Amino acid sequence: MQKLNLPDGLYMRPACGSDKGFIETLYKTTRDDLRMIDAEDDYIEELIDMQHQAQTIGYGDKFPNAMYFIVEKHNESVGRVVVDFGPNEIRVVDIALIPKARGKGFGKGVIQSIQMAATSTRVPLLLAVEHANLSARQLYASLGFQLEERSDLHDLLIWYPTNTIAK
Repeated sequence: MQKLNLPDGLYMRPACGSDKGFIETLYKTTRDDLRMIDAEDDYIEELIDMQHQAQTIGYGDKFPNAMYFIVEKHNESVGRVVVDFGPNEIRVVDIALIPKARGKGFGKGVIQSIQMAATSTRVPLLLAVEHANLSARQLYASLGFQLEERSDLHDLLIWYPTNTIAK
């Protein structure tokens, strides 16, 4: 299986069926917001599972040609990224890392590799970020992303390949 080399010894590979358990577990680590609900643990876990199913269906409907990648470090799965390579843009649909991989520059390396793909194809790179996700917003600003569109929950950010890729 072909792997895409990334900085810092990371690499991405296409997701496969055997990654389903990792992807489900990873999603659960991103939903601390739902764990704050005053409800039984079983109900919260069921709600998280339903949200994951809804996300999967939503991505499939909105981005039917998106590619799903697993981010690995030393053959250990540490994240997932969903990328839609459209004819006029590349869009990072979703990126998530396991808790112990967060804040170590792995996300930056993944985004920079996608910026290189955007540069080679000469199309802009887009992604959405929640208003409350300050660390991600700072990262994207440091990588040259600019506000394209604002909504109630998210900002759509854009990076043009004429920008230099931050080191």
